Amino acid sequence: MESRVLSRATTLSSLPRLNKLHREHLTNGASILSVKSIGSVSDGGNLVFGRQLRPELCSPALKKSGVLLRPCLAAADDSAGGEKVAPVGFFSKYPALTTGFFFFTWYFLNVIFNILNKKIYNYFPYPYFVSVIHLLVGVVYCLVSWTVGLPKRAPIDGNQLKLLIPVAVCHALGHVTSNVSFAAVAVSFTHTIKALEPFFNAAASQFILGQSIPITLWLSLAPVVLGVSLASLTELSFNWLGFISAMISNISFTYRSIYSKKAMTDMDSTNVYAYISIIALIVCIPPALIIEGPTLLKTGFADAIAKVGLVKFVSDLFWVGMFYHLYNQVATNTLERVAPLTHAVGNVLKRVFVIGFSIIIFGNKISTQTGIGTAIAIAGVALYSFIKAKIEEEKRQAKAA
Repeated sequence: MESRVLSRATTLSSLPRLNKLHREHLTNGASILSVKSIGSVSDGGNLVFGRQLRPELCSPALKKSGVLLRPCLAAADDSAGGEKVAPVGFFSKYPALTTGFFFFTWYFLNVIFNILNKKIYNYFPYPYFVSVIHLLVGVVYCLVSWTVGLPKRAPIDGNQLKLLIPVAVCHALGHVTSNVSFAAVAVSFTHTIKALEPFFNAAASQFILGQSIPITLWLSLAPVVLGVSLASLTELSFNWLGFISAMISNISFTYRSIYSKKAMTDMDSTNVYAYISIIALIVCIPPALIIEGPTLLKTGFADAIAKVGLVKFVSDLFWVGMFYHLYNQVATNTLERVAPLTHAVGNVLKRVFVIGFSIIIFGNKISTQTGIGTAIAIAGVALYSFIKAKIEEEKRQAKAA
């Protein structure tokens, strides 16, 4: 589906109700209303595939009159002497239902990915190679999508490529180290450690970007650090490789966020993620060949095929790569649809879902202290996300005023 961008030059003539209001103001001698154009993502708008999906930003006078700007196409009907508005689509007619479906799909794909990924590591413990497969399947998916025009490939120039390369390198490093951790320890423990990511984000914003972080945000991170510490001390599957790899993943994704802010482009999220996946794949291939290549050729592939068979081995690798790409793509599209607070709540609930389902599926035994520590860490992340989202929303409202 080719991306469609809602025009910033939405005209008064394309909105019959606005025309009526406009005429009334002219009759009463009032000044003509000036409609504020809908902002970009950075201005508080929310784009999905380059399209505005929460068009609530409009003139205060229009809000008072109960008139909201909606994404529409003006279809002039000169023969009838008037104008028609294209029928409202399902997404616009049921926004809450649509957003709920996106969240459900995101969680479902994420849970399935984590479960299948861990099952593969139980008989094929080669995280570097599996990371390459994750990205490779996603890249093939993107290339096929571009070929059929769903979506249409956005052109990229040298300047955009230079901006995306640091993002992709951090994405590749974070992805590989996450998988090393998943292979070494329980899925629930890796996600508990990754709950520390907000702490690294706050530290990077304060000490690298020079942004002032409110004391309330720092205080909200104390339960996260405490919870992860408690969970780590008594985690039955603990080992240093899994712990350190998850921590490196946190740092990598923090720098990915920093570079992402500098790499704002006019491309829609689907194309941006496709280009990042391609670059990340190129980055991941050499270390996989150097670190795991010789062992894979000698015994790795043969052992895996002997345990589960060739068909299951290949199908498992294909599906884990497909679920990885789809859950990341749907996550991006979902989070762009919603307000910052909903975004924060969604991220926290996702981690709770993954930890809970991984414990149930794999029957991982956890100590009481680990369970308490995990709960404290998740609660801390929720508190941090809530405070941070409120601060961002206040900034957005102040900027829009």
